[in-house]
Amino acid sequence: MKIVKVYALASKKSGGNEMTYAARPAILLCVTSVVSNQGMAAPRVAALNRPNMVSVGTIVFLSQELMFFAGLFAMWFTSRANGQEGDWAEHTAHINVPMGFIITTVLVLSSVTSQFGVFAAERGDVYKLRLWYSVTIALGVVFLGIMAFEWTELIMDGVTVQSSVFGSVFYILTGFHAAHVTAGLISFGIILARIARSKFTPAQATAAMAVSYYWHFVDVVWIGVFVVIYLVQ
Repeated sequence: MKIVKVYALASKKSGGNEMTYAARPAILLCVTSVVSNQGMAAPRVAALNRPNMVSVGTIVFLSQELMFFAGLFAMWFTSRANGQEGDWAEHTAHINVPMGFIITTVLVLSSVTSQFGVFAAERGDVYKLRLWYSVTIALGVVFLGIMAFEWTELIMDGVTVQSSVFGSVFYILTGFHAAHVTAGLISFGIILARIARSKFTPAQATAAMAVSYYWHFVDVVWIGVFVVIYLVQ
């Protein structure tokens, strides 16, 4: 808005004579339209859509874990190629394939229940989140229990770390996977403890989803382990 002063002269006729008075200031208000002066408007900076840092960190972490297990699979195939002339076939005969199907089914079901927990977290349903994550923990414990039972049977059959190359790579590969399963179960427990102690927040929902992504990754890795150990002997 601009204020402009304009001086106007006033005149008056009196008895046939015209008399001019002093100039009087008049104030005119000039409103400048923003629409008509778009070129003078301040430039606007486009808003940046930054990704969620928890999601970025989870992706980076899982990428590193993927490279780690890729190295373990490379070790397995290298040992398998070099151990065919030894007792590799003898020790692979002790692998319990039906038990492998059972533990794989248990872990796949735990991945399904964890995804149901993610759906509950997205809806803000704390009760269903606790329920599905508790079921996931129970299935994970069952998986570790069956795996420990299989290790016990193999050890009783003479398949140990010191006995052969097969025993070494078998326990290394399945042992590291079991360690990751244990880490996932601990993470689920931490999520449930945080939910129980404080009000459910979007940050807690994001953390619950990140843990579920990690659990899906562990599940996919186990499917690869199951194929190379139990099916491709």
